[in-house]
Parts: sequence; structure tokens; C-alpha cells
Amino acid sequence: MSEFLKTDITYLKGVGPKRAELLYAQNIRAFEDLLNYFPRRYLDKTAMKSIAALREGETATVVGEVRSVKLFGDDWKHQRFVAQLWDKTGRIDLVWFQGARYFSKAIKEGDALAAYGKVGMFNGRPQLTHPDIDKLSDGKPDETDGEPQPNDFQLFNTGKIIAIYPTTDAMKRAGLNTRAIRRLMRNLIEQATPNIAENLPSYLIERENLMELWEAYREIHFPSSKEKLEQARYRLKWTELFYMQLLFALRKKRIETQVKATPFEVVGDYVKKLYESLPYEMTNAQKRVIKEIRADMKSGSQMNRLLQGDVGSGKTLVAIFAMMIALDNKAQCAFMAPTEILATQHYITLKKFVEPLGAKIVLLVGQQRKKLREELLASIASGEAQIVVGTHALIEEKVEFKNLGLAIIDEQHRFGVMQRKALQDKATNPHILLMTATPIPRTLTMTQYGDLDVSIIDEMPKNRKPIITYLRHESERDEVLRKIKEEIRKGRQAYIVYPLVEESEKVDLAAAVQSYEDLKNNVFDECRVGLIHGKMLPYEKEDEMEMFRSGKTRVLVGTTVIEVGVDVPNATIMMIEHAERFGLAQLHQLRGRVGRGSEQSYCYLVYGGNLSPDAKERLRAMEQSNDGFYISEVDARLRGAGNILGAEQSGHVSDLKIANLNEDYETLRSAKRAAFELVAQDPQLRKPEHQKVRAYYLEHYHERFGLADVG
Repeated sequence: MSEFLKTDITYLKGVGPKRAELLYAQNIRAFEDLLNYFPRRYLDKTAMKSIAALREGETATVVGEVRSVKLFGDDWKHQRFVAQLWDKTGRIDLVWFQGARYFSKAIKEGDALAAYGKVGMFNGRPQLTHPDIDKLSDGKPDETDGEPQPNDFQLFNTGKIIAIYPTTDAMKRAGLNTRAIRRLMRNLIEQATPNIAENLPSYLIERENLMELWEAYREIHFPSSKEKLEQARYRLKWTELFYMQLLFALRKKRIETQVKATPFEVVGDYVKKLYESLPYEMTNAQKRVIKEIRADMKSGSQMNRLLQGDVGSGKTLVAIFAMMIALDNKAQCAFMAPTEILATQHYITLKKFVEPLGAKIVLLVGQQRKKLREELLASIASGEAQIVVGTHALIEEKVEFKNLGLAIIDEQHRFGVMQRKALQDKATNPHILLMTATPIPRTLTMTQYGDLDVSIIDEMPKNRKPIITYLRHESERDEVLRKIKEEIRKGRQAYIVYPLVEESEKVDLAAAVQSYEDLKNNVFDECRVGLIHGKMLPYEKEDEMEMFRSGKTRVLVGTTVIEVGVDVPNATIMMIEHAERFGLAQLHQLRGRVGRGSEQSYCYLVYGGNLSPDAKERLRAMEQSNDGFYISEVDARLRGAGNILGAEQSGHVSDLKIANLNEDYETLRSAKRAAFELVAQDPQLRKPEHQKVRAYYLEHYHERFGLADVG
């Protein structure tokens, strides 16, 4: 970056100390920061509609002059504000019921406005209710085009595309509205263009058909056409994603070349006996993933692999094969799970598989008697315990392994990065396998986990039937309870789940306990009904789970503690109360507790009141699909991608400035391919053609993230 672009923003014409303070608050400290303050949207004046041409029901932008304003009503709760907007062809009313008083002060006669919204009709006249507005002038000439216009409305006949910038209330109060930012940007662009140094090698610009960087900055802020604007947006998005992926590529290369691990070359009796003991044929996806893990563990470099698989896809069996490879090579395995229920469930499952093979497996959790704990610690330290399943208890200081060769972390997103590191530090570079049953959208896999190898089990066992999901209003609850009774009479078991959120935890818990009493006494009085929630002591939860696993409890009422790790093949029906209060990933996880046997299973999502559009889309996605990856994409779109790497991943990474992970998957794929190819050819970024990349990376990413070394 040139010295010019490092200049403090105070020195830009039109800024000064007061405005500089407001810009500092938006992290705009230097000229370069302002260049990267991208518009939030654009007014496309090449396609604006005249008022006379508007049709009811369409969404449109109109531009005009405010000729009349009026605030109706004295009671502020029931006020209405109307502004009449005129252009050369006619009038449209802009109407606000919410915030009427605010808009009555903000909008004055003579203002030039651009208004965007859905066209309605009232008394035969078009109107926009609660439109999105941008004040293009305050009854004064606009200087956006470099010099004042004698008439504001000459500006709106030039067929340009105008950038609209994000602004805070404080910025607007200080006169730093979107029009003022455009003026500052115009001053900057003219001076900055000769100082914008290219940050990609020419062969990449040519191969990827990218606009040059200086031109992309000019077009993103002052588009000359829709086509040029799209090219500029693509160039800047591609570059941003390329440097993010370069970070991952360098980090991954460093681990591969510098972080050595014991190569597990033997495939011996443990693996062979396990394969021979399987009562069913593995899926092709399971076989493929085991081969990938086998190749990693044999390589001599540390395995860092993320194993994704939908609920019930057979991840645990894959993990057992990885453990048997470790055991064949005289190494110990640690298997860490986030809760005692899940750790115990895994221990029970693993024990069934590995004890008949002659492997010694132990369970280490927080609530264990002192004598038992001491015996367990001794067996782990001596190497007698070959597989250790546990919770956070595994990373306590007293726990010492003789020869830890493989660390498996289940539901890894529920552990902090320091907890994961603490388990890895129990040995010198053990192989790492992270597992998740929460499908991750493709773009997040490539960003949050860009430095890991990813294996996906995308095939379900043949005997599994898709779970049938129904959406039901709370007025239909009795019908759902009747369906549960039918399943119970067939000898099956059921879950009934209640929400429990932090903000209203006490109220939620009381409601769940009250409902349990009612169900036990008045609905399912012919069978045992159990209750499980997070406030119970660990042994109470485990006792309750054991009663359900053994079939003595037929209906288990619970909060989201049953979300993961409960594996009861005889449970075939679930009712989720207040389903609208759950996130999509959580609903999908909960539903995965049924459908684990060969019988047809059902999930009823019961909701109350009127659903918001987002809640409706969430629940409809559940009703329509059992595919966790599809559901994760819907979830990401509804929630937004949020912080990309997250503080947990790096400590210092801010959100992307222009790329959008919900929209830019193909751009991300292209940028990732280019970044990983470049690092494969030139791991130190030393070649002459990569000096621009090296310089830009070191200045903008290396110190800020501290995630990868380039030597």
C-alpha cells in the first residue's frame, strides 16, 4: 500500500477533526479505509420509474421533490405522517405510522428524496407505506457530480447509478449523510487512483478475467454502468476471498511440512477383527472416509480432519476404525464429548464394539468417586486404558497419557479453541479428528475450517427410513398426543421436548416440569413418563436415561439436553413444543433422536400464535427435508453468515467487507482453488511474480491474524 493511502482521514478535503472522530468510530482512520467503505446498495437511476408509470403491487424506486408534509393525530401512539412527493408526471404519498414524529422532523418541504417500496393504492392515488428513503438534498443543490446544479432534478435525468452508503444517526446529525460521503469519496478517488497498487499477479488477473484494482475501486463507488459495477464487485469480492483462503493455504502447508506425527503404518488385528465383526455392510461413503483417514494417519504429518455427517449417518463407526488403526500401532486414543450424557452414550456404544476385540476402554467424567478416579488415572498413565472416553475431565492437569496418538473431539463446535488445544497438548502432535453431526454450509466449511481436510458422509445406512415431519398448531396438540399413544401401544417409545432459553430459563423450566406432571397424570397414565433437564444432577440424568434406554420409561419429557447423544432405536416419535423458538440446526439435531431403528418414525413440530416469515420458512424447511446440508444452507441464509472466522478461531478477524458467504459460493470456490494452487507452487511466496501477493499479505493479514507464517 502506498504511503498516500496510509494518510490519516483528517487530511482529506471536507473531513476535518469533528468528522474524523465520527469516521474513526466506523474504523475509517486512513484513506485506504474510506476506499474500502463500500456502498450498502445503489439507486439505479437508469431504471427508475416515473410516478405516473407505477402499478399497484410492484416494488419501485421513485425520485421527486417533497411539496407538502403533514403530521396527523395528537396521541403519539396513533400518529400518521404523510409527505407528498412530486415528479414531472404526478404525485405519490409517502406514509408512516411507525416513527411518524421522527419523520415529520426529518423530512421538510423542498427536500429531494428517493423513495423505495411496494406500491399501494389509497383513494385511487399511489402510495408507499414505510418506504426506504434516501435524502438526496436538503432543498439545496446537490454537488455529487462535482459542481452544483441549478436545479436538483437535472441530476436525476443523467441515467447514473448512485451509491448509497451505510450511515449512523450520529453521522447524519453531523451532516455526514450518504450524499456527503459520496462527495468525500469523489475527492479521494481522484487523488487515490494513481496510488492504488495492484495486489494480484498479472497471470491470475488474466486467467480469472478480473478487472484491474484501480478501476474496480472507481466503479464500485461511481459505477459507469451495471456491467462495470458487477465486474468491480466480483473483482473486490474475489480478492477478499482469495486472501482469506491464502491464509488457510499457508497455515495448512505449514502444518503438513513442519508438524510431524508418528506414522501409523500397520493395519493389524484390531482393524481386521472389527471389519469381520460388523453385522451389516458399511455405506460407500463410510468406506471412502475411512480410506481418507487411513492415508492421513500413515503420512507422517499430523492429521487435522473434520468429519461431517448427518444425524445417523454412521460417523461413530468411522471413528472406531480410526481408533483401531491407532491401537494397531500401539497408541492410545482420547474421545472427548461436550456433555456427560453424550460421553456416557459414546462409551456404551464404543464398548459394545471394542471390548469383544480385546481393547480396554474407560470412561472419565466429572462426577466420579475418588477411588475410581485414581484407578482410572493410573490405567491411563500406564497405557493399560487404550481408549479413554470423557468430557472436559480429559484435559485436567492430572490426566496423563502414556502414548496418546489420536484425539477425537465430537460436536467440536461446542468446545472452545483452548479446550481443543489442551487435549492436543496431552501428547506431541497426536492425530486430530473433529466430528460434527451439525451439517455446516459449504461456504462456512471453506471459511471456518479452511485449513482442515474435510470428509463428508453423505449417504445414510440402507435400513434407515426418512423421518416424516408434520407442522401442527398448538390447537391440534390433542391429535398429536393421540398419535404418540398409538406408537406407545405398538411397543414404541416417544420424546416430548420443551424449549429452554437463557433469558427465560426459570419460566421455561417451570413450564416443562408442569407439562410433565400433566402428561404423567392425565395423558400417559398407563405407562412410565420420565423427565430430564439440565438442572438435574449428572447421576439423576444418567439414571433417567438408563430407564429410557432399557424401555422401562416409555415417554421421555425433556429440554434440549437430549439434543445429542441419545441413541434409542425403539424411539419412533417426537413432539417438539413451541418449535418456533428453536433454531433450525437445533430442530434438526433433536429430530435425529428418532428414526435410529428400522421402523417408520415421526416428528411433530407444534407452534403457537402467528409465525413470523422467518419462523415459517424454518419450520417449512424441516417439514420438507431430512437433508441436514440443505437445512444448514437455509439456516445460514436466514441467520446470515455472521463473523467468518470468529474470535474463537483467530482472535482478531473482522467480518468480510464486501463478499457475502450466502451469495458468493462460486466466487469463493474459484478464489480458494487459486490460493491453494499458488501456495502448492510457492509455499514461501518467494517467486518474483508473487512479490505483490507476499507484500499485501504481510501488510494486511499476517500481523493482524497471526495464523500462518510465510518464512
